[in-house]
Amino acid sequence: MNRRKPELQTLDISAWPTVAYTGFDEATRHAFELRMQAVVRYAEGESLRRIEQSTGINRRQLYRWLERAAMPHPDGRPFGFRGLLRYARIAEYDRISEVRVRGERGSCGTAGALSQLFARYPALGGWLLLQIRQRRIVLEQVHTDGTLRTRLRGLQAVHGEFLRQCRSSGVAASDYPFNTSGHAIRSLSRRLKAELLRSFGTAARAAGASHLKGLPRTEPDASPAASRPYQVVEFDGHRLDIRLKIVVRDPLGFEHEFEMERVWLLVIIDVCTRCVLGFHIVLDSEYSRYDVIRTIEKSLEPHRPVTFTIPGLGYGAQDGFPSQHLPELTYVTWEWMKLDNAKANLAGETLTALCEFIGCCVDAGPRHSPDERPYIERFFGTIASRLSSRLPGYTGASPRDLRRALADSKGDLRLFVSLDELEELVEYAIAGYNGTPHSGLNNVTPLEAMEYFVRGRQTVVTWLAEHQRRTLCLMQSARRCPVRAYLDQGVRPHVNLHGVRYTSATLAASTHLIGRRLLIYMNADDLRCVRAFLPDGSELGVLEAQGAWRVVPHNLKLRQEIRRQRGKRRGNVSDAVNPVEAYVREKLVQAKKTRKAATQLAQAVRLLASAPTVRTPAGPPRAVEPATASAVTDTVAVEAVSGPRTPVAPRKLSIGTGQVF
Repeated sequence: MNRRKPELQTLDISAWPTVAYTGFDEATRHAFELRMQAVVRYAEGESLRRIEQSTGINRRQLYRWLERAAMPHPDGRPFGFRGLLRYARIAEYDRISEVRVRGERGSCGTAGALSQLFARYPALGGWLLLQIRQRRIVLEQVHTDGTLRTRLRGLQAVHGEFLRQCRSSGVAASDYPFNTSGHAIRSLSRRLKAELLRSFGTAARAAGASHLKGLPRTEPDASPAASRPYQVVEFDGHRLDIRLKIVVRDPLGFEHEFEMERVWLLVIIDVCTRCVLGFHIVLDSEYSRYDVIRTIEKSLEPHRPVTFTIPGLGYGAQDGFPSQHLPELTYVTWEWMKLDNAKANLAGETLTALCEFIGCCVDAGPRHSPDERPYIERFFGTIASRLSSRLPGYTGASPRDLRRALADSKGDLRLFVSLDELEELVEYAIAGYNGTPHSGLNNVTPLEAMEYFVRGRQTVVTWLAEHQRRTLCLMQSARRCPVRAYLDQGVRPHVNLHGVRYTSATLAASTHLIGRRLLIYMNADDLRCVRAFLPDGSELGVLEAQGAWRVVPHNLKLRQEIRRQRGKRRGNVSDAVNPVEAYVREKLVQAKKTRKAATQLAQAVRLLASAPTVRTPAGPPRAVEPATASAVTDTVAVEAVSGPRTPVAPRKLSIGTGQVF
């Protein structure tokens, strides 16, 4: 007959935590080996009599050790073989006897008295936990000779309130803690420390930490380790630590310099080869979801070389970008993208562009954990050390940074880096980074590593479909706009988007579409035209903006800012005035006072300079060709702002005589 206890019939000791018993002294090690041998034999099904004969251990003691080993440990696992250690405590001490006063200085032998008090008065235990949650007690960490020590601040106030809570709960003056000399302040201190150190989150918040980091990730949906190019990429934005200026020329040819705000640098980097696939400079206080999508577009499209105007800058023999050196890497997609929890990164349009259009998985990672994206963070550190810190107007890593004082230009704007110069410097720095030997790649350049994987080992990559390359605007989310028309006024069918009418020859003649909602896809960098699709998904064609919005290149931010300002002074705006031209002139006046206005002026001038000089009337929204160095000139003359104008035939007016028939 099997005399084993039912709860100990099946034991899985393979998952039990072990003990490094080989480091014990001989007597202790021998005793522990006998206990462990008895437990292992019992788990293998050996009889109790044979275990007693071979190890000399009584079956009652064996059952006791098995019960101790099955007890849950504070770390979430069973005690396992740790329960076989001598003097190992698996449960807290439970005091039964009363605390009695002995001697003049109070009682002695008060072990477990505070736990007994909390067991009798549960409200005291809840009150103590409330003090911890409300951060009435502060935990200080002290390092002494490599040993971690902690001490409490605010203990006296909490102890005084604790005694008042004891009196209100009904504790008599002759009972614990009032019958001790220190009124249990040391026991309360130990109890508070134990509760604070019970979890790292509680201890960190009591010490003043605002967020937690450093926990190893075990989620099943985390990105894998990169073993080939375009398997895992990292994206992040970095605000360049440098003061900038914008140079503007008036109609007379005189240059005006204004200080602008710091700009953002958005980068996508390949984890396996450390290659920077693309970047985008954002002239705003914060980058938006449209900027994130624009960075993705630049990483997919073939990189366009820049014509450097600064003497000494140029592409080296090994410098450049992957799509620039290896043409077959144009429009190559990736499998995973790691990014942080910024609102622009987790916006619906961004996730739709990544998951549905690109077809990759997104790993947002835990909050406040830059270590989860080490390669992009290390790259930004390289940009800061090799580029930003070497330029005049460097703001430094902190207000007390010595390099900030050394790079101070004393308010002389002539020493600041202009926006055009910054774009060339960033292009030069990133192209040089891709062609510089990397210590993490065994002193191989990122471009050489990319070429080795793609052409040497012939690693399989995934390209974007041909029809998707021509419609990158579909990465933006579609807007459903109703087709409007006014038959009694003779106004043809059109759609309204951000306060501007859009139509085309096809839509203007499609009376049957009045009242139906079209799917509108827009290019946030150029709103002069949008792409329209019918509700069933079939393409209708390109719709062009009406009025001055069709002539002057502008993006969504510029239009929203212009409409916002026109709404503030609604009665003083004339419809005949070019809105972009008026906006640039107003920002030119305000740029002398605020850096924000100078930044907005730089956005408008940059957009005007990068637009093509000839407007193509029909065609999908596409990235414009960059202007040449001679054409990129910061000017706000009327001719440059208004754009090219086509001659318009005069219209014959019909003026009535005023007679009523």
